[in-house]
Amino acid sequence: MDIPALQASWRNVEVIGAEAILYFYSHLFMAHPEVRAMFPVSMSDQRGRFFTALGHIVTNVDRIADDPRFVEQLGRDHRRFGVVADHYPAAGASLLATLQYFLGEAWTDSLAADWAEAFGTIATLMVQSAEADERTSPAWWDAEVIGTERRSIDMAVVRIRPSQPYSYLPGQSMAIEIPQRPRLWRYYSPAGVPHADGTIELHVQIVAGGQVSTVLARSLEPGEWIRLGAPVGTALTLAEDDSDLLMVAGGSGLAPLRAVIEQIDARRYESRSGGNVHLFHGARTQWHLYDHRQLSEWAETRPWFRYTPAVSEDPTFPGARGLVGTIAAQTHHWAGYTALVCGSPGMVEHTANELVAAGMARMAVRFEQFHQQAPTRLP
Repeated sequence: MDIPALQASWRNVEVIGAEAILYFYSHLFMAHPEVRAMFPVSMSDQRGRFFTALGHIVTNVDRIADDPRFVEQLGRDHRRFGVVADHYPAAGASLLATLQYFLGEAWTDSLAADWAEAFGTIATLMVQSAEADERTSPAWWDAEVIGTERRSIDMAVVRIRPSQPYSYLPGQSMAIEIPQRPRLWRYYSPAGVPHADGTIELHVQIVAGGQVSTVLARSLEPGEWIRLGAPVGTALTLAEDDSDLLMVAGGSGLAPLRAVIEQIDARRYESRSGGNVHLFHGARTQWHLYDHRQLSEWAETRPWFRYTPAVSEDPTFPGARGLVGTIAAQTHHWAGYTALVCGSPGMVEHTANELVAAGMARMAVRFEQFHQQAPTRLP
């Protein structure tokens, strides 16, 4: 396989953007109309995710054999859409047709063979991962909504109870599908440790134009049922060698960090040992600090925990004002700390850059990238 040629051909198609994506899906749905029902009605988000995932795979195609985790996770994720082994050849044929159409004379027999081999390798890994996962886990979990609470105009707490045991680590996330928006899966994180009664608390911030977040925060009623994907992500989970932690959250990015704080609290209760935690929670205005009372109480009663709220758009706020990443970076010299960062993509990027510029090692700054690396499905 000529990997440089494969990657160069992808770059040439990738710059075409939306036209190439539209061609791929048009070809797929015309050749196999039966698969259209597996996709959401609105394809705008799905199109971008497909090319993001494929670009990630092609860029790293020479390392997939040594580190197949990304592709294997894609295979497991596809189970919740009903994707089976027979669907992969259809997607592969449409991908090759798309590449051939846009590469024109640059599309040679050898390049076609390389792409067919690469896609076959990816598809095999995905299918094998899905089959292994099927032996131990359902494709999704049904969960009942047992309560909702509006914390502000654009923030709600939703409590759910899966119908089957659902195990996760504090700091992980799961994809969620609501009946009002079929096949539009969005990632959310439990805001606490697993409870004995199986209930899970979600923090839902309404995103402007968000098709899922608006319904999830405003319209779901107790007694309705939603679906959960398998828990994913390890970047924000607590490692055995984690000592002192700096946590920086933006908006509802607080949820997974709050779960880790509960986990640390339980461990300290059992062993009376552990490092320090300093949480910075950023929001636009004071009333967006939706969990301020609970976090303040923890800071007053737990000597190992410090809490700094910060707002960026309220000049009357009596505390820290500005972007939370900048405030966190400038507050302390964080040598020896590990940073856990969660929020919008822009907030995470800004915070990571600020912390590194302030002297933290980049490897000490951890965050998830579901918006980039965990697409709805491939294709």
